[in-house]
Amino acid sequence: MTGLGALIRRDMKLYFKDKGMFFSSLITPILLLVLYTTFLKKVFDDSFRSALEAAGATVADSVLNGVVGGQLISSLLAVSCVTVAFCSNLLMIKDKTSGARHDLTISPVRSSTMAMGYYLASLLSTLIITFTAAAVCLGYLACVGWYLTAGDVLGLLLDVFLLTMFGTALSSCINFWLTTDGQASAVGTIVSAGYGFICGAYMPISNFGTGLQRVLSFLPGTYGTSLLRNHAMGGAFAEMEKLGFPGEVVKAIRDSVDCNLYFFDHQVSGTQMYLILVGSILLLVGLYVVINRIAGRRGAR
Repeated sequence: MTGLGALIRRDMKLYFKDKGMFFSSLITPILLLVLYTTFLKKVFDDSFRSALEAAGATVADSVLNGVVGGQLISSLLAVSCVTVAFCSNLLMIKDKTSGARHDLTISPVRSSTMAMGYYLASLLSTLIITFTAAAVCLGYLACVGWYLTAGDVLGLLLDVFLLTMFGTALSSCINFWLTTDGQASAVGTIVSAGYGFICGAYMPISNFGTGLQRVLSFLPGTYGTSLLRNHAMGGAFAEMEKLGFPGEVVKAIRDSVDCNLYFFDHQVSGTQMYLILVGSILLLVGLYVVINRIAGRRGAR
């Protein structure tokens, strides 16, 4: 444990020492929030209004802002928890390019310990960013329409924590194979551009075709996005029901924004979503450690 602690401190110190890497990671979620509220808010707003008008219902602006705001912040956090993890995990690649990884491998530190050092250091660094982003998002929601309970806030923070663990584990497994800064930049660009679509953050997967919906239902990130949606928007939906909205209308809206997810026509419960997300984290972390141990043994021969 002493060796692991030293590796974690060393990796975090190097991460925060690189001011460019740290501030770019920190500003990314804030910039996304500005872009989302500037360009996407009106799109989501018009979409909800047209859906309600088609159902012959009207809703107060504060409730509508709470629904739209919840969708915006859940989308932002779902993407940031993964994309920021790829940025904070670049130290693993920098150690390869600088030769520091070679120095560490010839030290009496086990490869599995080194692997967990990288993972935990990246996780802690990313959590600082994602929890900061969550605080800013909750502040935004308080300004536009707050309907969250204390349980919703705690649930949202738990979702952020688990999704950050998932993003860090995923980036660790992928970044392990990268050996140059160019490769890291290319992978980061692909993840930033594509992950938001396949996890349902940019566009709900209910808008996709049936075949694609079934494919995406196998991806753990989809369920992480849905959990964030439920905790960020659940209070506003509850307010709609208090105002007399028919249950089928609220259910249709929840289906349209992926609060309700279906695996081959079977609705996935919140408990099942958590089990899928936690299971994928354990699987990815275990795979990452195994890969490092195998690579360490080969390097020792």
